[in-house]
This record gives sequence, C-alpha cells and structure tokens, in this order.
Amino acid sequence: MRKSFRTTRVSRSVRGVIAAAMPVLLAGGWYGPGRVVAQDANTGGQAASGTRAQDANTGGQAASGTRQAGIAQAVVPAEPPEITPVVRTAIERGTQYLVSTQNRDGSWRTHGSTGGYPVAMTSLAGLALTAGGSTPTQGPHARNVSGALTFVLKSARRDGLIAQLEEESHCMHGHGFAMLFLAQCYGMEEDPRRQAEVRLVLQRAIELTARSQSAAGGWLYTPDAGGDEGSVTVTQVQALRACRNAGLAVPKRVIDNAMMYIERSANPDGGIRYQVSDTGPSRPAITAAAVACYFNAGQYDDPRASKALDFVEQHLSPKRGQASNYFGHYFYAHLYMSQVMYLAGEDHWREYYPVMRQVLIDKQNRDDGSWNGDHVGTTYGTAVALVILQLPYKNLPIMQR
Repeated sequence: MRKSFRTTRVSRSVRGVIAAAMPVLLAGGWYGPGRVVAQDANTGGQAASGTRAQDANTGGQAASGTRQAGIAQAVVPAEPPEITPVVRTAIERGTQYLVSTQNRDGSWRTHGSTGGYPVAMTSLAGLALTAGGSTPTQGPHARNVSGALTFVLKSARRDGLIAQLEEESHCMHGHGFAMLFLAQCYGMEEDPRRQAEVRLVLQRAIELTARSQSAAGGWLYTPDAGGDEGSVTVTQVQALRACRNAGLAVPKRVIDNAMMYIERSANPDGGIRYQVSDTGPSRPAITAAAVACYFNAGQYDDPRASKALDFVEQHLSPKRGQASNYFGHYFYAHLYMSQVMYLAGEDHWREYYPVMRQVLIDKQNRDDGSWNGDHVGTTYGTAVALVILQLPYKNLPIMQR
C-alpha cells in the first residue's frame, strides 16, 4: 500500500517549533563539535555557543548562559569518544579549507573555488559542514551552509533538475547529491518561507527523478538518457530516501523498482556489478553504496544486504590497504562504506573507524588541510573525508541508525 504524506495548515509559531525540532527528532541528537544547542521553551528557537547540552529529565536541549527563563541546563561532553584530539585537529583543518575556498555565490567547484561540477561539489561540501553541526541558521559555519543552500536553490529549474548549464552532460550525480543536501537542510531551516522554497524544489526534483527512471529501474548520467548504471542509481535512491524521511511524498513504485534494479545487478559473490545488463565483475564501491540503500530502507536483515555487506568487508576494509580494488574510487567507496559500517552496529564500527580515521589523517595535505579525492579534486576529497570523520557527531539524519 502506497504511503502518502499530507501537509496540514498550522500556525507560524507551531511551524517554527516543528522546524526547530526536526533535526533533533531525525538525527537523534543534532550536536556538533564544541557547541551548545539551546532550545527556547517558549518559541522553539535554537542558539549555539559552546558545548552540547541535554536536559536529563525531558530530553530537551538547552544552552548555558543568559537566555529567557524556562531553559533547562545540563552540560554533557561535546566530543564522542571516537573523536580524538588528532582527529579534531584534522576536522578543523579540513573544515577551514572548505570555508576558505567557497565562492561568493555560495558554491564550490572541484578544486575549491575553481573547476567544474558546482552543484555536486557545493552539495557535498554543504553536507560536510552540516555533518560538523552547522545549519543554515546556527553554528560556526551557518553562513557557509546558508550560502551553499542558496546556490543549490538557485540552480534548481522549473522542470525539477538541479544543475548548472555547464554540467548538463553529466548532471544526475549532482542532482542526487543536491536532493540529499536539501533534504538534510529542510528540517534545519527556521525561516518558514525559505523552508517552503526548499520543499518546492525537492518536490519538483523528486518528480524529475521519477520521470527519468529507466525501464529497468535505474538512472544514467542525464535525465533523458533512458539508460542506467549503478553509481547514479544508488545516488538517486539515497536522495529519495532522505526526502521521504523528511516528510515529502515519494512514489513507492519508484523506490521499489530501484531496489529491484540493485537486486538484479547482484553477482553470485554478493557484489553489485556496474549495470544490470552487464556481465562484468562486482564493483566494491557500488556494492557499498547499495548496502547503504538497503540499510536506509531499514532492511538490515535482508539476506541480499548481508551477502553484499560480507563482500564489502572482504574487499574494502581499510586494513587491506592497497590490496583492495577500488577501480579508482577510494573516497567514493568509503563515503558509503563508512555509513554501512556505522549503520551495521557497534562491532562493525569499532573495527572500521579507528583504522579509517588514521588512513584519512595520513592522507591529509599537511599544507592546507585538504584531501585530494579520486583525482576529482580537493573539494570532493575534503568533503567526503569530513563526512566520514564526523559521523560520530550524528548530525546527518540519513546516516543515522
């Protein structure tokens, strides 16, 4: 039975409370490095200042300092145990690189302020900053997230595609990443008018993605391509899941057909090949992304997900070093494997994260704090590395258990 979502007319003040509460409800905590989230008992407004605070009795969030009466106060450590001082420094340096290379129009490109794929790069960089605890209105890098949000919204077209003219020939990856970024920002945006704009762009983007699905259930590099391949497909599936989690209506048949595409792309070894019509070898990176799609759907115990997870652990474990076959997509592979290992539970995460964080620390540029990812560029590499390193902060709803 298809699920539907209805929007009920509510007062502006109630909408403000809902908007403020969404990150807490979806992310299971919504806190970042070294900041306080304050919840105004009367208005639902939020403010950041130093460390995360959680009301031990009500679960509400509050900040220390001078605010109106009625704010509960209780300070807990801001840093998860996985975030060591060395990791904290690496995060800060990487974040500073992104902040310092953002263009005035709010965009990033493959090499910081220069290069190509502005929508994809801006969306990934925006996700990296929200993973650290900033939102379009709160946090140390709120202006940067807000600028990124503005650029992505301005890149949206009336037909639903989110892309700049220069990236039309290879736009569906960026379209998917943009949907993911907007869906994460949707519940964090406090301005009702801007939140409505985000919703409209997402609704149109969902429709574009639905129209662009191939007969086999996947997607290719452009909306009218009529074909499909694994990496674009999983990008659309995760974006659609994020939209659905944020309360937007997504046709169930579109996701069902996409998951069937992934299932039909599986090889006997559990891995996922490049295309459903292909007879080639399993691709570890695409397989990791496919497992993330299963987990985002709550299908943790699906036998196909378990078999694919075994394949991913066998071929992508950071302990294997250069022995792993990444097909040139190391950062892409671990963008998804990190989510998979986190979602798979504490045992998997404890085995994966300490090794991966050290790999990333060793790969970080000593001069400017960036990472050069998969020969795509420093924006891509830095954004992906920061998303991985900051998963313990639990700020991105789509990547939560």
